[in-house]
Amino acid sequence: MSSPCITMTRVFVYGTLKKGQPNYYRMFESANGKAEFLASACTTQKYPLVIAGKNNIPFLLNIPGQGHRVHGEIYKVDDKMLGFLDDFEDVPTLYQRTPIKLEVKEWVGKTEGEERPAAGSITEAFLYSTTTYQPDWPSLPCYENYDAYGDHGLQYVTRDERD
Repeated sequence: MSSPCITMTRVFVYGTLKKGQPNYYRMFESANGKAEFLASACTTQKYPLVIAGKNNIPFLLNIPGQGHRVHGEIYKVDDKMLGFLDDFEDVPTLYQRTPIKLEVKEWVGKTEGEERPAAGSITEAFLYSTTTYQPDWPSLPCYENYDAYGDHGLQYVTRDERD
């Protein structure tokens, strides 16, 4: 008896889904699917990572070459989790899932049948970025490493707290 083939997709998270952030727990709720932490990484190109809107949501604006190299985490997710993340990120209205090149900082995840990427190597994953934003967003302060509890003073409003 053969087991069903499960497709796993790499996703790069840079905001509230990272370790220690308000929505991190969603990555490991079994009802959402499966996720496995693979590596810490940063984008190979600079992007503006801003905190915007009335809920102080982190947005990575799809404007390559501006801002900073953005730090985050790579996860391997199954199709169910990918569907959950697409819904959670309001794809395609608020965010779009786009492929991105990343520089590995530290790889801790298992690699099956492939070589473990070394620190400094380049890999690819999907990223949730936005091309739809307010005209003033590109002029907002940019961050290289989002922290909902950082000294920026912009408190993230969770979905449960929104009106």
